[in-house]
Amino acid sequence: MKELAYVFEAIMVVSFGLSWPLSILKSIRARTAKGKSLWFLLLILFGYAMGIASKFLAGNVNYVVFFYILNFCVVSVDLIVYFRNLRLDKLAEKQKE
Repeated sequence: MKELAYVFEAIMVVSFGLSWPLSILKSIRARTAKGKSLWFLLLILFGYAMGIASKFLAGNVNYVVFFYILNFCVVSVDLIVYFRNLRLDKLAEKQKE
C-alpha cells in the first residue's frame, strides 16, 4: 500500500510538472513578463523545496524525489525567463520614450 502511495505522489508531481515546459515556451514566445507573477513562481519553488526537504528529513527518499527536483529545476528556468522578459519589457519602455 505504501508503494502505491508513492506512485500516486509521483503521478501528482509529474502532472504538475507537465505544465511548466508549456509555460516556459509561452513566456519565451511572448517576450514579456506581463501576466506572469514573480510571487507565484517563488511560492511554487518554495513548495517544491519544502517537498524535497520533507523527503530527506523524514528519511523517505525514493524515486519521487527525482520528480520534485526536476520540477524545481524547470520552474527555476521559468523564473530565469521571467527576468529576461522583465528586462525586455524595460528596454521596450525606454525605446518608447
